[in-house]
Amino acid sequence: MPEGRSMCSGCLDTVGPVLRRGGGRLVRWFVLSLPIIVGLAVPASARELRVCADPNNLPFSNERGEGFENKIVEILAKDLGAEVSYVWWAQRRGFVRNTLKAGLCDLIPGTPADLEMLSPTAPYYRSSYVFVTREDGPDISSFDDPRLRDLTIGVQLIGDDGADPPPVTELARRGIVGRLRGFPVYGDYSLPNPPSRIIEAVAEGEIDVAIAWGPLAGYFAERQPVRLKVAPVSPQADQATIPMVYDISMGVRRDDEGLRGEIDAALAKHKPEIKAVLTEYNVPLLDPTGSRSP
Repeated sequence: MPEGRSMCSGCLDTVGPVLRRGGGRLVRWFVLSLPIIVGLAVPASARELRVCADPNNLPFSNERGEGFENKIVEILAKDLGAEVSYVWWAQRRGFVRNTLKAGLCDLIPGTPADLEMLSPTAPYYRSSYVFVTREDGPDISSFDDPRLRDLTIGVQLIGDDGADPPPVTELARRGIVGRLRGFPVYGDYSLPNPPSRIIEAVAEGEIDVAIAWGPLAGYFAERQPVRLKVAPVSPQADQATIPMVYDISMGVRRDDEGLRGEIDAALAKHKPEIKAVLTEYNVPLLDPTGSRSP
């Protein structure tokens, strides 16, 4: 557009000769209609749903919008009449503090339902840690399986300091520590899909069994060149102290009860579509009793 001309200067160029021929009534019509014409030319500002997510963390999210959390957020945003804008931040220590609590975004998908740093929505899925083995490998579903003592076991290490996740604690309590292989959840962030390495190690025969978080394991197990078996850890919790099953919610700031209510309503309304997305990504889903969902 040439400098100094309004967006409707072309309108005047077009109707000027007509105005001169049509007289005052047409002039009055045009003046009264000008705000409508301009209003149609400038779309109303859409509501913005600001989401904080990891740009390299499939199957959950990535900057190309290929994760199941990306897909579910789009469902919710459509219900809210909002456009999604992302703040990309690697999920390391301080993620919530540096993003949501700092006011950079309004929503974090995929948070534990009991995370106290934020206000969680109602859970939108429940999953568990799983055992992953090759098709010709042993069927393992319990930490009490005696065969674990003779197998090379891959386990996930969580956090910058390599903290032990619940499965490692349970293995250690049983004295199964001699043949463990640690795989950092964060992995090499310069490569795509850094958490997938533990599942690839099963497929390549580097380890006999992996114990990994279910959504990650289910997604990457389906993408290996050999068939793998995925079995939820049983029981759900050992001695009722260390859970292997977790409810997953979305999180908003603790003072943002309005948005939490809207997200809760959208999650309930679109439950079938959300389950379809999770199923498409091979997320092992458990019902509230801990059994596999159909």
